[in-house]
Amino acid sequence: MKFLTKNLTVVFWSAIFGEIIGYIVGQLESQTYSSTSIAVVTVITALILVNCVTLISGNANK
Repeated sequence: MKFLTKNLTVVFWSAIFGEIIGYIVGQLESQTYSSTSIAVVTVITALILVNCVTLISGNANK
């Protein structure tokens, strides 16, 4: 249950921060803003990073 809760929290916050950063970068670079693609990319990247760090650091405690 802890694993699921952690990943849902990562999905929620990475989508929010990704949208904010994507909007700001889109305005600075004068590019179109696609909220769906930004959310998908940031969520997948965040899930991969968080789970890799958990896997690596979990083995360090043994």
